[in-house]
Amino acid sequence: MQIRARLTLQFITIVALTLLLAALAIYYFSEGHRKEDFFDRLNKKASNTAMLLIQFDEVDINLLKKMEADNPVSLPREKIIIYDYKDNIIYSTDEVSLFTIDKALLDNIRLNEEVRLKQGEYEILGFLFTHQYDRFVVIAGAVDIYGLKRMHNLRNILIIVVSISILLMLVSGWIYAGRALYPISRIISKGNEISITSLNLRLDEGNQKDEIAQLAGTFNKMLDRLETAFKSQKRFIANASHELRTPLTAITGQLEVLLMQDRTTEEYKRAVNSVLEDMKNLNSISNRLLLLAQASNDLSELNVKPIRIDETIWQCREELIRRNENNHIIVHLDNSLEDDAALTFMGDEQLVRTMIINLMDNGCKYSPDHTVEVTIGADQLQLLLTFTDRGIGIPEEDLAHVFEPFRRGQNAYPVKGHGIGLSLVERIVILHNGSIEVDSQPGEGTTFRVFLPQKTDPEFLTTF
Repeated sequence: MQIRARLTLQFITIVALTLLLAALAIYYFSEGHRKEDFFDRLNKKASNTAMLLIQFDEVDINLLKKMEADNPVSLPREKIIIYDYKDNIIYSTDEVSLFTIDKALLDNIRLNEEVRLKQGEYEILGFLFTHQYDRFVVIAGAVDIYGLKRMHNLRNILIIVVSISILLMLVSGWIYAGRALYPISRIISKGNEISITSLNLRLDEGNQKDEIAQLAGTFNKMLDRLETAFKSQKRFIANASHELRTPLTAITGQLEVLLMQDRTTEEYKRAVNSVLEDMKNLNSISNRLLLLAQASNDLSELNVKPIRIDETIWQCREELIRRNENNHIIVHLDNSLEDDAALTFMGDEQLVRTMIINLMDNGCKYSPDHTVEVTIGADQLQLLLTFTDRGIGIPEEDLAHVFEPFRRGQNAYPVKGHGIGLSLVERIVILHNGSIEVDSQPGEGTTFRVFLPQKTDPEFLTTF
């Protein structure tokens, strides 16, 4: 069932129940008022009749019957019976015995002083009439023709009014639900227009205040993220394809030239060494791309364990020096570190090593003296790793794009590289709930500051 139909059904159900309860309440209280009014008139009429018969000796039974027959205030089909204390009838206008009166009823009237009952279409009132030392039981009954007719008319009016009201509420509820859901229908219609080729389209947020506007705003923010992700993916694929195509093209060209004619052994060796170098370059690009994909995963899917950052940095230093003996990496421990526990945090060791090696390698590679200084410190329950070099620096116009994949500064092209390292570093830092900052001056050097959350609680560390 559609929401519009469901809302309309719920709305009309609530309205119908409300109207029905209101109509029943009106009818119930009106019927109660009719009965009270009718029995009150019946009581007064029967009391007057008993008073005339009992208190005035001049009025006998025959005269009283004649007076009652011509009384204009008599109730429709009125019948009055008066009993003495011995249950003998001393006065009755019920000649055909329409009422069924027994001793139990008379005793009940004497006990409760007033009893109301209904026999057929007659509504009967029995009450105790006291005169000096005598106690009489008066039973009066009549048919409330006019009162019942009014109640019948009231019932018909209520049925008609409730029925018409329900029909009107059904139509108005359908229209109201349609108007209330119109913004959602508009969102659905606009959402159907958005596809992978039109991610630039956005939903109308209306007044930007109600829940539907907030829903549209949330959906638009999701579209912003999706559009950014698709653009990044397309740019990444294009850049990766370009980087992979360069060594493949070089390999293909060298092999084609090599096969054009017979070569000497030395020429074959030189060609194979050149192809091998390109293959190593291609393998390096592939490995970095795999690391970049791995750094995009959730931290919970990685091999997370406690890491001593100082030990990891010394291991990375040794590895880079083995790669190139000209690399000079100086490691400092800042005085802000209170104890050894402050050097521990939770992370994936392979990714952390990759991050540190990339930052160290960049510092050595872009510095004329191949020197980088690494400082390990702490800042408000965070590990602070600082990587400082005295290299070529990063131009101001390239500084905002330094962490984009395959993006390299104009002054960096003389140095061999692929533009993947810093984007990989940023993703690894973010994956570990950290942050990274960079300051640079062209010709003076660059400083990278990495903030990683400390995990110094031993109980916390043992849970991993």
